[in-house]
Amino acid sequence: MFKWIYKISLQNSVVYFFSIILIILLILTFILWWIMTNKFEQISIKSGFMKHNGGVLFKNISEVEYEFKSTINENHLNAAGITHGGYLAALIDAGAGTAAHRSADNAPCVTISLDLKFIGTSKIGDEIIGKVKILKKTKTLIFLFCELKSNNKI
Repeated sequence: MFKWIYKISLQNSVVYFFSIILIILLILTFILWWIMTNKFEQISIKSGFMKHNGGVLFKNISEVEYEFKSTINENHLNAAGITHGGYLAALIDAGAGTAAHRSADNAPCVTISLDLKFIGTSKIGDEIIGKVKILKKTKTLIFLFCELKSNNKI
């Protein structure tokens, strides 16, 4: 009879031990996920246009919200000394395209339409921050809104 009680108590101790280990692993996984999702990551890792132009930093905010950023350098300026609109269009295409790609479970995505309104300027040294919100997803299309800010101005 004592052997039986001892076995039950030993089994309960093992279950308790592994339950604690599982809880600790879950907590560590959540902390790691939180750290990873709140940091910007360089998405311009392959050689190409955006890497050549300084790269783009990107982060997931939620399943429908994303952010990206880049710092303006001398190569991004036009003859007037302000950021070239073509660079800003490419930055939006890269950042919003990455958001679409991630919201589509990493399926390939291409831009079919890009409508831009330039209502402000930026200059060398300014950090440009893009915010993307996924508005609607269908089987073949993703509709989104993207806004760029520099010095907290649109």
